[in-house]
Amino acid sequence: MRFRDRADGGRQLAHLLADYADREDVVVLALPRGGVPVGFEIARAIHAPLDVFLVRKLGVPGHDELAMGAIASGGVRVLSHDIIRQLGVSPAELDAVTTREQTELDRRDRLYRGDRPPAPLAGRVAILVDDGLATGSTMEAAILAARQSAPARVIVAVPVGAAETCERLRTIADDVVCALAPDHFQAVGLWYERFDQTTDEEVIALLQS
Repeated sequence: MRFRDRADGGRQLAHLLADYADREDVVVLALPRGGVPVGFEIARAIHAPLDVFLVRKLGVPGHDELAMGAIASGGVRVLSHDIIRQLGVSPAELDAVTTREQTELDRRDRLYRGDRPPAPLAGRVAILVDDGLATGSTMEAAILAARQSAPARVIVAVPVGAAETCERLRTIADDVVCALAPDHFQAVGLWYERFDQTTDEEVIALLQS
């Protein structure tokens, strides 16, 4: 089974989130960019507000693909102290990467949201949405960041995720809803017939719909 595209994944995932439909205490938080088309379909199906929840990976200097932590909306920074120690990343290097990624996070926040304030999370059910889970490091940072705003529950929802990642995130989220959780996962994009990069323009258009 594969999804046609992210919108199809969102529509199928929405069926699994029917218990959250028509509730005033639910908000859908999509991780840009790829999570926004998925979150849009969920929000529309369950009649909940949609907002973005920004997360940026902190890559190890010289090895940007390797995460030593992440920052997220609300000024939250989550660090992998083991990786930082093992690779000898200095405090100055860590601060430089954090500053650079915070600048990009702030830029995207202004671009996507404009003057609109973030959706309030205190006492609400926050459904964090992405187009898939591979290692889950970005979603883990999003969960921890969302917790800072005292939501009643934090739910992770994705069309597809590696089985072991979905299980691991269940230890820090209140629930993880994966429409597909294959044992032989490989990569998120393999589970979509169409997996073009979502553009900033598409994100803005969906948020304004």
